[in-house]
Order: sequence, then structure tokens, then C-alpha cells
Amino acid sequence: MPASELIEKILRMKEEKGAVILAHNYQPPEIQDIADHLGDSLDLSRLAATLEEEIIIFCGVHFMAETAAILSPDKKVLLPDPEAGCPMADMIDAAQLRKLQEKHPGAVTVMYVNSTAEVKALTDICCTSANALAVVDSIPEDKKIIFGPDQYLGGWISLQIDRGMILWDGFCPSHQKIMPEEIQALREQHPGAVVMVHPEVNPSIEAEADITLGTGSMIKFAGESDATTFIVGTEVGMCYRLEKLYPEKTFIPASPNAICPNMKKISLEKILASLENLGPVITVPEETADAARSAIERMIEFG
Repeated sequence: MPASELIEKILRMKEEKGAVILAHNYQPPEIQDIADHLGDSLDLSRLAATLEEEIIIFCGVHFMAETAAILSPDKKVLLPDPEAGCPMADMIDAAQLRKLQEKHPGAVTVMYVNSTAEVKALTDICCTSANALAVVDSIPEDKKIIFGPDQYLGGWISLQIDRGMILWDGFCPSHQKIMPEEIQALREQHPGAVVMVHPEVNPSIEAEADITLGTGSMIKFAGESDATTFIVGTEVGMCYRLEKLYPEKTFIPASPNAICPNMKKISLEKILASLENLGPVITVPEETADAARSAIERMIEFG
């Protein structure tokens, strides 16, 4: 079926069923184009809790749809491809976190929103890359902090506010595909370009950057900056979002290899099938959801 016909069917059926389409900044261009709302994890978490629509088509990965389902237990949250997971989120499970907490009694557990519902249920407060600094900085200095799953986000926070933390050794495979020499070569090709990277990159990449920002902050920074060319050190889908917002500026992926295969599993065909079948539905057991909700709500309060 031609893409134009698929899009027409999706938009018509979405209206008929009272659904809303949320899409992460890393989604493919055609998915970004049909979304009602685009954003990072924090943006979409906030939206999920406030939208009037009863059916949420979540174009992202599994932990994001889970988060939406936890915040909106009375709504139907659909993930067009339930196999769209997050390797980082899977790098720590509830048993591993519980064992770490037993080793460090009294520590405050801060978990990146890129984590499973079971892990969030054992967490004191979640964070995103947008508010991680503020979240960690709010914790009394006499408290130990367990931070995970992303060791690189945690390490970056620790350096910014001079705060030691017990870091889990997880990471984002897509961000680790960016190489320092790629950024160095792009700087030579584009003199004067601003290099902005995501805090999920490793320190060797951050050392090449002019500024380190989450995706939401990248959007704001690119709009306010006088620069016209940016080298973007995060998943390649972010460049499409930036180009749409600021067509007068140039955005260059730091690496063509920084692709999240799970984010790219969502397709127009799968969205249409979700609307037709009202599935796959993402659910979280009530006990787990109740335990995880407070950690997520505390994250949202930081904004």
C-alpha cells in the first residue's frame, strides 16, 4: 500500500477511534510527520498523564509505553511493535537492583527513565537526561546515591555537580557507535559548527563536544543559538526533528551509525494495524504500577 494511502487511513481511523499518536524524537521521519505530539521521554511522560484521548498510540520503545500505561491506568496504551525494546533498560533487572540496594542500605535510588517497570517499582525517583542534574542535586549530601542503568549519564552528572554515586554499568549501544574521529573529521569539514552531544555518549565523545544536552534541550539550544551548523551527537532521527523545526539551519549526524534499531521498528503499517486491532496493549501489573508511579511522578515534578 502506498505511504500516502497508509497515512490517509491512519489519520481517518485515529479520528474515528479517538486515538492520539505520540512519537519520540528518534522515530523515523514518516512517523514523526504523522504524530500528534513529538518529544523526549519527559515530554511524552507528561503528555500521557494529561491527554483526553482514551487510546494512546505510543511510537517509541517498550519502557516508554510502560511509563505511559503506569501514569494513565484508565487509558489503552498501544505499542505498534511490542518487540521494540531498549537494550539499556534490559541491562538491569529488579533482582540485580535489589541486591545492590541491600549492599548499600539507606542509599537513595535514582533510575533513568530508560528502565523497566519492575526496576522503577524499586526506585525512589526516576529522571530523564533533561532533569537528571536537578534530581541528583536535590538529594541531601549525606545520602548515598545508586544511579542506573546508564553509567555514562551518571558519570556526567557526577562531574557536573561533584557528587559521587554508585553507578550501574549499563549503557546505550547506539550512542557508543559514535567515534571521536568522526566528530574531528566533521569539524574539519564544517568549521564553526557547534558540536552538541547527548549525555549517554562516553567521555571520549563528550570531550569533543561544545555542549552536552538531552534531546529536549538540544531543540531549545539550536533555536536560541546564533550558530547555523550543528554536529548532533545522538541518534540520527534527532536531526530530522531539528531540520523540521529550523529549516534555515544545518544539522549533521555525528555518526551515521548512531541508529537505534528498536526505535526504527515502528512503521506506518504497524500503526495502522494497531488502530484496526486496538493492540498490542501494554499493561503493567497493578502492584508494580502502583509502586513505580510515585518515582515517575516525582520525576515529572522536576520538569
